[in-house]
Amino acid sequence: MNWNKSEFYASYGRFSQVPSRQKVEIAFSGRSNVGKSSLINKLLNRKSLARVSGAPGKTVTLNFYAVDGVHIVDLPGYGYAKTAKSERARFGELTERYLKSGRVSLLVQLIDFRHPPSADDLTMLNFLAESKIDFIIALTKADKLKGKQREERRATLKSELPGGDCAPVEISAKTGEGVEKLRQIIEAFEK
Repeated sequence: MNWNKSEFYASYGRFSQVPSRQKVEIAFSGRSNVGKSSLINKLLNRKSLARVSGAPGKTVTLNFYAVDGVHIVDLPGYGYAKTAKSERARFGELTERYLKSGRVSLLVQLIDFRHPPSADDLTMLNFLAESKIDFIIALTKADKLKGKQREERRATLKSELPGGDCAPVEISAKTGEGVEKLRQIIEAFEK
């Protein structure tokens, strides 16, 4: 898979706008400000393909990026309280309808490595398990933790995550740590 050959494909604000599936779809989910867009840019070797903002809550549509035979789909972030209730409801429904549509080959669930999973993170993980959607957990901002802090977070995560025995990918959009491993996982779902 040529990760350097990527481009923006389309954005959709309503599920009714989304055309039928044309390629394998790998979705990225996480709370606002967890680093979804930054990770997508690093994954696709682009600096600003996915819009990155210092303020959370900027992704409010399904954003599709094409790379070889795959669509990378950036889902709206959740958990940002300063967005209007009606807007949160709209992109909550958009995300739910998309995830229930059976289109997703793999979902990459991003969780900030530095903190325990939020209630919204746990709700999403339980939803994914109940919906039988294949997913992996990517622990973002790994570069911000030193050796002992990482060990402590790893140990604590076992009791914080449902099913505690999963093997999350520790990742940094800043340094590139874990990006190659994530690419390999995605390539296994490419077919």
